[in-house]
Amino acid sequence: MTSTQTPIHASFGAASTAEEVLGNTDLSGKTVIVTGGHSGIGLETVRVLARAGARVIVPARSLQRARDNLDRLGLGGVDAREMDLAAPDSVEAFAAAFLAGGAPLHLLIHSAGIMATPFTRDVRGFEAQFSTNHLGHFQLASRLWPALQRAQGARIVSVSSRGHRIAPVDFDDIHFERRAYDKWVAYGQSKSANALFAVAADRRGAADGIRAYSLHPGTILSPLARHLSAEEIASFGVHDRHGALINDPERDLKNVRQGAATGVWCATSPALNGLGGVYCEDCDVAPMAGGDGRRGVHAWAVDPALAERLWQVSAAMAG
Repeated sequence: MTSTQTPIHASFGAASTAEEVLGNTDLSGKTVIVTGGHSGIGLETVRVLARAGARVIVPARSLQRARDNLDRLGLGGVDAREMDLAAPDSVEAFAAAFLAGGAPLHLLIHSAGIMATPFTRDVRGFEAQFSTNHLGHFQLASRLWPALQRAQGARIVSVSSRGHRIAPVDFDDIHFERRAYDKWVAYGQSKSANALFAVAADRRGAADGIRAYSLHPGTILSPLARHLSAEEIASFGVHDRHGALINDPERDLKNVRQGAATGVWCATSPALNGLGGVYCEDCDVAPMAGGDGRRGVHAWAVDPALAERLWQVSAAMAG
C-alpha cells in the first residue's frame, strides 16, 4: 500500500534551497548515486550532498563532460562513471561494477532525463523518453537492490515532474507503435512512470528499510530544455520583459538551488521517516491534484494497481 497523499506541513516551502533543507545533516559514511548529477539540479544535488560528507557517484553518458563539470565543484568524494540509461548493457555494466565492491547504497537519486525530444528509439526499439526517463532507471534500481538492502535504511528518489499531468502511461501503446508520436505526451507518460515507479518500489522495499519517493522540482530553465524552440520556452513565462529569468517560487518559477531542494528533502528529511511511495513538491508531500491541475499529483501517477502493472511491464522490457 502507498502512503496517503496528504501534506505533512514540513518546515520548508517553495522558496527553500537544497542547502537550507539539508542544514547541518552529516552524511559521512553514506554512499549516494545521482544520475544526471553533472548538470542542472542534479549537479546542485551532488554539490550539497558531497559538502555534507557523502561519497557521491555520478553515472554519465559523456564521462569527460561530467568530470569537467564536477571538477568545478572543487569537492572531494565525487566520482563520475560511464553509463547510458538508454543502453541496457551499459546500465548492467555500471551496476555490476558497483555491486562487485560490496558497498551499501544509502541513496539512489534518479535525476537524469530528457524532455520533448524528436521521435527516436533506443537500441531495443523502445521510445527514447520512456526508455531514458523510466526504463533505464528501473533497470538500475533493480540491479542495485542488494546494495540498497545492505544499507539497512535506504531511499530512492525519482525526479518526476508536474508534466506528469499531460498524460498517464498508455499501456496499450507505450512506444508509439500505433498512435502518432507527440513529444509532450511521451514526456508526460515518462513522468507518470517515474511517479508510479516510486509507488511500486516502496511497496517492495519497505520491509527491508528501502523507501521510495517521486517529486516535482519546480519549473527551472536548464539543459533539459535543449530540444525546445525559443517560442516554446517563451510560452512557459520564465523570462521577464527584459529577458531575465524570473524567480518566483510561489508561481513555481525556481532557480537551481530551489529546484534541487525537494529532491534533497526527499533523500534526507527525518520528517519522511515511516512514509514512502508518495509524490512530493515544494518540500512537502503533495496533495491530490485539484481542478486546475497545476498543483498536486493526478491519481493515475500514484495508483497502486497501475504501479504494479508498470513494474511487471518494465521487468519484461528490461529482461
